[in-house]
Amino acid sequence: MANSFCCLDFHFVFSTKRRYPWISPKYETEVWEYLGGTAVANRMHPYKIGGIADHLHVAIGLPPTLAVSDAVRLLKGSSSRWIRDSFPTLKGFGWQDGYGAFTVSRSNVPQVVDYIAGQREHHRTRTFQEEYRELLNRHGIPFDERYLWG
Repeated sequence: MANSFCCLDFHFVFSTKRRYPWISPKYETEVWEYLGGTAVANRMHPYKIGGIADHLHVAIGLPPTLAVSDAVRLLKGSSSRWIRDSFPTLKGFGWQDGYGAFTVSRSNVPQVVDYIAGQREHHRTRTFQEEYRELLNRHGIPFDERYLWG
């Protein structure tokens, strides 16, 4: 085969440090837009970025030359510095270590986008911990509860 073709779509999930509710509705639009700009600047394709005060979801396409861990590092590192510098009341902001990264078939990207868009409503009845456990279980990822929230 003369060429290589890749479709590498993911659903990333990561939380704020100690799941503290840093990202109030007052800041979220700017934060989501900044993350989208960071993604585009690094040749990623953000389909949807959103979440609530204590965690973030990203539906994103990656170029084949960018490892998942590097993509998450670029998003988290750049945004945490920018958030601390941009918002005086968020000087202590940070993202939790670790992340979830789940593969998404291109045909399912619209459902993931809708899921991310509905985060505020979704979390009226479910905690982040419940949501994250369900994602891990749905994707067949084994975990030890003792180390899940560290």
